[in-house]
Amino acid sequence: MKEVNYSERTHFCGDLRASHIGEEVIIFGWVHRRRDHGGLIFIDLRDRSGIVQVVADPQSSQEAFSLAEEVRGEFVLRVEGKVSRRPEGTENPSLPTGEVEVRADRIEILSRAETPPFEIEDDTRVDEMLRLKYRYLDLRRPRMTKNLIFRHKVVEKVRDFLDKEGFIEVETPYLTKSTPEGARDYLVPSRLHPGHFYALAQSPQLFKQILMVAGVERYYQLARCFRDEDLRRDRQPEHTQIDIEMSFVGESEVMDLVEGMIKAVFSLIGVELKTPFPRISYEESMLKYGTDKPDLRYSLVIQDLGEVFVQTEFNVLKKVVAEGGVIRGLKVKADFSRRELDELTEFVKGLGVGGLIWLKREAEWKSPVVKYFSSPELNAIERKLGVEEGDFVFIVAGEKETAANAIGLLRENLAQRLDLREEGFKVVWVNDFPLFEWSEEEQRFVSKHHPFTRPTAETVAFLDKDPLKVKAHAYDLVINGIEVGGGSLRIYQPELQEKVFETLGMSFSEAQEKFGFLLEAFRYGVPPHGGIALGLDRLVMILIGCKSIREVIAFPKTQSAVCLMTGAPSPVDEKQLRELHLRLE
Repeated sequence: MKEVNYSERTHFCGDLRASHIGEEVIIFGWVHRRRDHGGLIFIDLRDRSGIVQVVADPQSSQEAFSLAEEVRGEFVLRVEGKVSRRPEGTENPSLPTGEVEVRADRIEILSRAETPPFEIEDDTRVDEMLRLKYRYLDLRRPRMTKNLIFRHKVVEKVRDFLDKEGFIEVETPYLTKSTPEGARDYLVPSRLHPGHFYALAQSPQLFKQILMVAGVERYYQLARCFRDEDLRRDRQPEHTQIDIEMSFVGESEVMDLVEGMIKAVFSLIGVELKTPFPRISYEESMLKYGTDKPDLRYSLVIQDLGEVFVQTEFNVLKKVVAEGGVIRGLKVKADFSRRELDELTEFVKGLGVGGLIWLKREAEWKSPVVKYFSSPELNAIERKLGVEEGDFVFIVAGEKETAANAIGLLRENLAQRLDLREEGFKVVWVNDFPLFEWSEEEQRFVSKHHPFTRPTAETVAFLDKDPLKVKAHAYDLVINGIEVGGGSLRIYQPELQEKVFETLGMSFSEAQEKFGFLLEAFRYGVPPHGGIALGLDRLVMILIGCKSIREVIAFPKTQSAVCLMTGAPSPVDEKQLRELHLRLE
């Protein structure tokens, strides 16, 4: 068998153009398609860069033609020949290489292939589970290859930007201490320390704060993070985040830096983002959009209608007011059938509220419940929402968080039904988050973000009196309704950090057990610091316009956290378990 000199490759398939006509080339690739036209055999040869047409003509080389007769889809070839202009009328304008072809003088079959379980085409309709099982074939599809190359370019742009801003890349451990505050840890048993476990890092949070104590000042990392949580289209058990931490900064410095970086990244797709990005508070976002991840590509705005119904005689709303709930409404110009209105009502009921009230403004108000509204109430609704003839009004009432979530999701549902989303990108900062929220399940306060977030100076006094009134120096970056990143200024005074742990129901000994190394580091001089973590996978997904982050990750897991290609997770043998001092029950 002849040894192939792969370094003799002169060009990539997708790089050949009319300017190369007349040149002798050597190319390598996979057979994308083969067509036998009797006297000629045409082979579309594909590599990472694209596709070029190869022509085997027995008049030019009988040997090359004979080899081409053996070729089948996905064979790996070496082709030597001359670049020629395609005959007039046979050009392919859909290919960058469509003006030229390679007239083969020599063809070598480097590797043969079985028939793939699906066609290696972008428009192939194939079940995603089959694609994930044969991911190495799926990644050969031009679109998937382009996704990986684009992801690389995003990383390259981020690294270049942060390098110019004086950041240094520092790697932090994957194997660390389990500190279950938030998502579940993936645990790794220690062979050398029986009964003890590492946790795969959910984020580099504590290490990057300690790097600030160490005087690094400007740190970043493309960090792999692991969380044992339920999955969806924008979540994976392992993901990559652009992790950033800075010393001697306030919120505005962190936001300004991130805006510059995001602007640089969007330039890769030819989009010029305007900075500074809009900023809205958590309270405003929850009121106007029913979510802290607002999609601003459509203008449906929710209004609080509580004042309208303070003296209402409509018993359903009267009860909500008496119980301290909220009444929220929004208007939309549309024409819904009764069936569609019933569907919307059932949708809202499934979100935990009693139902959906709808009214239509025509010459007079129309609704099955319009008789329960007084004229002043209808007039107030009209003024508050800016209702015009032909508008529908939807009203949701109930406990504050439940009602806000329900009408927020109704807003999304309406935007999708009516195709209200504008093209392009809408970026917004959401800040002024509460520091804590109450967990009914755990019957204690829990962190809205994480327990190292700094409370604002104006509200820190409420730590003792009313923790739910404490605001945080926290900020989320949202693009098109997707949270791309979250960050905060960090607590840097040991006493305040201990007080926050105490508010979270953590005893002194428990805090020392979980975070003693951080508190001890804080005894040696800590700069004020803050940072952010942005999801690289989500960011690339938005830039490319994919519906799932699985499309921009080389080897993702399924929604049940399984790798179909390798079969992970899988059982292990008894010997491995004994070495780790484990026994299965």
